[in-house]
Amino acid sequence: MPQEMRHQEAIRIAVEREKELMCFYQKAAEMVTAGGGQEVFARLAKEKEEHVGFFFRHYRGKEFGTLEEFVKAPSPSIKQIDKELKGVIDAQMHERTAREIAMKKEEQLEKSLRSTAKQIVDPGVRTIFDQMAQATRNHYEIIESEYARKMGMPHETDIDTYVRE
Repeated sequence: MPQEMRHQEAIRIAVEREKELMCFYQKAAEMVTAGGGQEVFARLAKEKEEHVGFFFRHYRGKEFGTLEEFVKAPSPSIKQIDKELKGVIDAQMHERTAREIAMKKEEQLEKSLRSTAKQIVDPGVRTIFDQMAQATRNHYEIIESEYARKMGMPHETDIDTYVRE
């Protein structure tokens, strides 16, 4: 069923969803102590912080305070994040598993954003969600590409080599 959503409400949701994933990656980086996973999660958290900043600059609401205050504040869903991470993270996590978890999280976010976009009446607001979903898809593809490279799988830049052989 289509729903009415205002432009600023859509941006607020974007800010909150990006922050939640940023907090997930930050917490995962804290829990992982070896194997390369910590660096992967820390970098992903930083990238999500940039996404938060992008949407935050377009948000006119005042309930979050400044961008710096909002980024430093704990996520309202931290208990859920802790619970989720306890089931999938161990201290010796390797890059491979960290990237697999990240790809899953990015896919879930993209699916949620696209589902929400389909329900939005206002084309301008729908565009915000579509852009967020595409940015999330792009982020997923970067993680996937790095995963394939680390796993020794053919990289998309190697396609000419494999096609010609």
